[in-house]
Amino acid sequence: MKLPFRDKKLPIEQRIDDLLSRLTYDEKLDFLNFKTQGIARLKIPAYSWWSEALHGLARSGAATVFPQAIAMAATFTPQIVERMGRIIAEEGRARHFDALKHGQTGTYYGLCYCAPNVNIFRDPRWGRGHETYGECPFLTGQLGAAYVRGIQGNKNGRLRAVAVPKHYAAHSGPEAGRTSFNCVVSEKDLQETYLPAFKACVKAGAMSIMPAYTACNGTPCTINRHLLVDILRKQWGFQGVAMSDCGAGVRLVTGHKAFDNYTDALKCAFENGLDIAMDNLNEEYRRQLHALKLSPQFLDDKLRPQFRILFRLGLMDDEPDDVPSPDIVESLQFRREALNASRRSIVLLKNQNGLLPLDKKKLNSIAVIGPNADNVHALMGNYYGRATRVVTLLQGILNEADGDVHVIYARGSELVPMKTENTPTIAEAVSAAERADVTLLFVGLSPELEDEETTGCYSKNGADKIDLELPENQLELVKAVAAVAKKLVIINMSGSAVRIPEEKAGAVLQVFYPGAEGGTAVADVLFGKVNPSGHLPVTFYKDIKDLPDFSNYDMKGRTYRYFSGEVQYPFGYGLSYTTFKCTKLCGPTTWKANRRNTLKVTWKNCGKRSGEDVIQVYVRALDASVGTPLRQLVAVKRVSLKPGEEKEFAIVLSNEAFALYDENGNLFYEKGSWEILVGNKTLHIACELS
Repeated sequence: MKLPFRDKKLPIEQRIDDLLSRLTYDEKLDFLNFKTQGIARLKIPAYSWWSEALHGLARSGAATVFPQAIAMAATFTPQIVERMGRIIAEEGRARHFDALKHGQTGTYYGLCYCAPNVNIFRDPRWGRGHETYGECPFLTGQLGAAYVRGIQGNKNGRLRAVAVPKHYAAHSGPEAGRTSFNCVVSEKDLQETYLPAFKACVKAGAMSIMPAYTACNGTPCTINRHLLVDILRKQWGFQGVAMSDCGAGVRLVTGHKAFDNYTDALKCAFENGLDIAMDNLNEEYRRQLHALKLSPQFLDDKLRPQFRILFRLGLMDDEPDDVPSPDIVESLQFRREALNASRRSIVLLKNQNGLLPLDKKKLNSIAVIGPNADNVHALMGNYYGRATRVVTLLQGILNEADGDVHVIYARGSELVPMKTENTPTIAEAVSAAERADVTLLFVGLSPELEDEETTGCYSKNGADKIDLELPENQLELVKAVAAVAKKLVIINMSGSAVRIPEEKAGAVLQVFYPGAEGGTAVADVLFGKVNPSGHLPVTFYKDIKDLPDFSNYDMKGRTYRYFSGEVQYPFGYGLSYTTFKCTKLCGPTTWKANRRNTLKVTWKNCGKRSGEDVIQVYVRALDASVGTPLRQLVAVKRVSLKPGEEKEFAIVLSNEAFALYDENGNLFYEKGSWEILVGNKTLHIACELS
């Protein structure tokens, strides 16, 4: 006889009631842990809520690997991120059901992905910053919401997979001691900077969320009722499950030392908004889990949200819907999407005298030099899958130029000073540069230098950075090569802002961590097959001394919104092989509530090449009664224009573009003067929202 909870034709709430009626108290307790054991008598297989998919399905085998999140942010294009999310979900469903068929139900094979990371990249020293969408709350929220929509879908109430935005809420380093660190954040900064992206993800339908390891204003986020109940559920209407970070329940005892035992820690967490504990339980911790004394009604109420998700995913159905063939994984179509994302993430920072793009017809030889030229790890960032086809930057150059132009390769140095056999030498690099018409110098960082706590094996600061400089051996390489190169292009790969020695080069590209197709994308840009259109999602500062202390979470003096000093490259910056210009900006001079307030922006391609650009709309309050950002991004729109083409675009701004926050974190609107800034144009308006 078919059990009612397995009948997908019945209403979900009726199915949940039936399942709860069949579970014992101890069986229900097992569902509070991320790794359920399965219940044979009810034909419920084991399941793990912990899977990864930051920029592609991760840690479960072959997958399409997109550029790292910070590179996806450089596209400034939510539609690209949403397409990535859909591909991740389709590959994930194929992987999950195929693995289940073959008896694999462990970690990384479920359909709940611990992503996106929508923490604000407030300080370039943070090692995990490349997992984020940058320093802007608006852009991060737009891209995070796009990821959620792409991953989850919502066809007839069904879910493709589940997004788990993290790390809620104010977290961006330091990595060392993160399981005991206390982030002190004003209510104004919390509401103005650290929370908006999470709110955007929730409004996009995110069905799960992950609290940070850290404490926020004295209370660990895992048990922080203000964050998990008052804001998340009561203010934003969140209906999903809050799932702790890996081992966070145990670390309430061992890290924060807030409790003497795991049982008390869990009880407090569940009573203050947590729904699932992601702790790898040994026998003792499992015993402590089962020592919880929760009322039957409380326990049922705690399980309902997660069961609702499992049913919407089709995991309790005898015959689940929308199960793709595993043959779709790394399909040609999906790899093309990853390549297109990589192309659009590349940022041209300098192009003196039109050095780029390179013309193969005018070149006899190219030198390819540097520790990141053939570095697979630097393509991938972290939290990635196993790409079957990987194109390093060196291979991309060889694929494009070899046969037409002689390519001379010399590694020149390691990422950091190392004593190894076959150590690359600067002399070999200098020789290559001397013989070449153009030198391409690939420098930068990799996740060995900036990453998650304990994983940045070359880091001097627990996976965080200590400054903005390239490693000293790479600086020596740049100096030596620049002294002899006829023409020099520096290609920097890093997940964060560094001080690029631009004065040594005629052209500079920032490519972040560009994914499995990165080499092809970079070659396409260098040789002019693709006109670069990426923009910086973070500020490139001149000196780390210009910033506040790393552990200070006050936003004053940080990011493009509050930093007033000189920078090497500003947020939003990015050149092209053509020139774009805003030729006209108009809109209502008075912006009122209950009206569709629309800007009309005319954008022109003034050059001789077709290309894409991103229209960026900023606002600035002129006479507000409270402190406000120096400027705030409020809209983005990617456009494509032919040489000489000029088009008008309509851009609708929401009321939230003109929201203000008082010192207590309360949102309000007041009458006043604002500037709207688009390209080289400024529109002065009177705001009368309420």
